[in-house]
Amino acid sequence: MAEAARLISAVPADHRVALVDPRFIGHVHALRLGLTDPRFPVAAVPGALTARPEARPALVRALDTATAAVGAGVPTGAPGAPVTDRTVPGRLAAALDAGGTEVRRPELGSLVAAVPTDDATRAEAESALASVDDEAVRLRSAVKAHDGFFTTFFISPYSRYIARWCARRGLTPNQVTTASLLTALIAAGSAATGTRGGYVAAGVLLLLSFVLDCTDGQLARYSLQYSTMGAWLDATFDRAKEYAYYAGLALGAARGGDDVWALALGAMVLQACRHVIDFSFNEANHDAVANSSPTAALSTKLDSVGWTVWVRRMIVLPIGERWAMIAVLTAVTTPRIVFYALLVGCSFAACYTTAGRLLRSLTRKAKRTDRAARALADLADSGPLAEAVAAVGPRLGGSWSAPVTALLAGALMIASALTQPFGSWHTILAAVVYAMLSGMAVSRPLKGALDWLVPPAFRAAEYCTVLVLAARSDVPGALPAAFGLVSAVAYHHYDTVYRIRGGTGAPPRWLVRTIGGHEGRTLVVTVFAAVFTRNSAFTAALTALAVAVALVVLVESIRFWVSSGAPAVHDEGEPA
Repeated sequence: MAEAARLISAVPADHRVALVDPRFIGHVHALRLGLTDPRFPVAAVPGALTARPEARPALVRALDTATAAVGAGVPTGAPGAPVTDRTVPGRLAAALDAGGTEVRRPELGSLVAAVPTDDATRAEAESALASVDDEAVRLRSAVKAHDGFFTTFFISPYSRYIARWCARRGLTPNQVTTASLLTALIAAGSAATGTRGGYVAAGVLLLLSFVLDCTDGQLARYSLQYSTMGAWLDATFDRAKEYAYYAGLALGAARGGDDVWALALGAMVLQACRHVIDFSFNEANHDAVANSSPTAALSTKLDSVGWTVWVRRMIVLPIGERWAMIAVLTAVTTPRIVFYALLVGCSFAACYTTAGRLLRSLTRKAKRTDRAARALADLADSGPLAEAVAAVGPRLGGSWSAPVTALLAGALMIASALTQPFGSWHTILAAVVYAMLSGMAVSRPLKGALDWLVPPAFRAAEYCTVLVLAARSDVPGALPAAFGLVSAVAYHHYDTVYRIRGGTGAPPRWLVRTIGGHEGRTLVVTVFAAVFTRNSAFTAALTALAVAVALVVLVESIRFWVSSGAPAVHDEGEPA
């Protein structure tokens, strides 16, 4: 222990330190998993321990504790927790755990990491070491454990080797992510030509972009190159690529005399609403304490039948299946058919997943935490108007009052946009009522069984209002301008999601207030429609609003994600 303390004290405080027992026998990748992952302040495998600079003070305290315990002949770890790894790194890991510092212990699977204490255990460890191909395990672990059917069987079997090729040439995941974005943008440009050759090239390039999109994550896992910038790029570029491609298809169709901007915007709105349903449900139940649900039990039972797992993953139309469908249909049909297929497929997927989540929410009694309520409030994206109503208005009672009020508000807003003449002041009145009802919906903590429906209701109301008003305006360029506005706002909502997922909370309140909140933007668009009735100024107003929102949101988002406070996360969840 004294020697370990001396060696650690000689390392500058701003450096990572690692301790490895000289008797260690194991695979290189086992050490790599334990000692080089940048996401965790402290990590350990049997016989090895690492601590990042921010955890160095805790490591020094653990050294003092472990030294005193060894000198007194008492256990190092917490009372009642036996220390199985009696090496210096193992004792330090136990002392860190006992002191309240979480020690990350990665799953090694078939990889070997051991410190033999005699010839028999050494021979056993060496035999196990020789029987496992370290590189094969590393390649397998580079692929997500749970992925879609198309990705699993048509992309990952070879993309993992592309990831290894990139790693051996010093390429980073961020470079591959950027290449994927550029490829998708070129695909969108090819689609925008409106020619059959352009559509075929667009389909091929979109598939190539998806291969690179899978490769960047596999490269990150293969080489353990996780970063804050990578988290931001990975989280946002998928949406940017997909929506840019929608715009390219719409431009291409326009060259052929077919206006499909409303369909393109509808597909984007539907996809964004699907995602916010996923995010809201997951955040509401992230740390909820609940009894078992018959729906969850049925899902677990179905998982035991192998083929049902793949069917259920396919019918939700994850990104792999969705992009494959878009690519093939682009090459052989028309943009209009592509969007019809997207709208039908995504609508079915949304109904399937939402129905399952409704059943789970209604059939189990969950006690949701303050953190979940805060996350749902942040996802609601309430602006100054809703905040004011929530502060001074009536607080609705009943466990279902929040989702019912939010859904009623959204339905009222969309119905008004659909039924009232374009530019009618009644639509503005509906927007004012919408703002009041949305404030009432969030006036109390969102801890009810169905309160996760509140953010999706607000997203659908805002996005659909913009879509309907632009489509009914009969003003040239209004729908492309609306597409840009919804894209900018959707980016803000995705940015909010990934900040919450990273544990850093939502964007600052000044940002939400500056861009008006969902109810404020909805009101502004209805005012634009009334003031600039059947006038090209409506397009200019929507464009100006889109540019203003995009600039404010992007500047703040970039500032955050390149800052030291951004989380080094990497999306390992279900494909979206």
